[in-house]
Amino acid sequence: MPMTPLPSSIDDTAAQLLAHDYVPERALATTVYLALKLQRPLFLEGEPGTGKTEIARTLAAMLGRPLIRLQCYEGLDLAGAAYEWNYARQMLEIRLAEAGDGGRDAAREGLASSLFSDRFLIRRALLQAIDPAAPVPPVLLIDELDRADEPFEAFLLEVLGDFQITIPEYGTVQAPPGRPPIVVLTSNRTREVHDAVKRRCLYHWVGFPDTAREKAILERRVPGAPERLTAEIVAFVQRLRALELYKLPGIAETIEWTRALMELDALVLDPELINHTLGVLLKYQDDIGKVQGSEAGRLLAQLRSEVAGAR
Repeated sequence: MPMTPLPSSIDDTAAQLLAHDYVPERALATTVYLALKLQRPLFLEGEPGTGKTEIARTLAAMLGRPLIRLQCYEGLDLAGAAYEWNYARQMLEIRLAEAGDGGRDAAREGLASSLFSDRFLIRRALLQAIDPAAPVPPVLLIDELDRADEPFEAFLLEVLGDFQITIPEYGTVQAPPGRPPIVVLTSNRTREVHDAVKRRCLYHWVGFPDTAREKAILERRVPGAPERLTAEIVAFVQRLRALELYKLPGIAETIEWTRALMELDALVLDPELINHTLGVLLKYQDDIGKVQGSEAGRLLAQLRSEVAGAR
């Protein structure tokens, strides 16, 4: 896959994202453009399902770069995120050296100097992303950083600030000058990420899309959907987000619900269809129970009344 030049302007950034079916708001296109131009990590925070992870995937496809994804989780440490030594292979080498005939001291001395070399180094996502031997700087996605423990963030500071990792037994590995990876961090804000991480990044809050943008997203992501069905889905989901639900549906759920309704050959919404498919849109029984039945009918009647009034 040939590497594509970086966008030349905010408008070019927005156009290239749109060409890959990502519908950006102007502020997001501006932040992405600046992150690429200034070679700074991009920190995206917002509700789940609002397209944060999709930005990294789109940038990789748009710029012709490999995507390296680090999925964060509780207990993630340096060994899981950056590197570790192949201790099993090191032990095997030690035993083979000890079992050799003669020159045992010399063999041990030579082995000691090579135990912490390339052939024993296991590269994880962070180290892969800054590998100077990589033919193309990748897009590094550090996904859902808020799921990792707070101490893990300290491991990231060197990578985010200088695009390098210092390995005590090996030395410092640094991305080639002028060719750092494109780094995208995401957070669902289940906890606050430390200021030291945010200061090294350009920040953008990714919110729920407005009606026009959500409709444009559906038209690109589910191009075969009937126009009236798309309009009613967007209007219904927009109203759902105004309710006091435990987990509001994101754009990912809107897309999935549209695809599900198309599989059922729906042309418009109706209360029964909504009630039977709410599990695609909402993921908690309390939320489903709150919307199912009369509330779903009320929301549908409300949006139909508003559409009729606008004609």
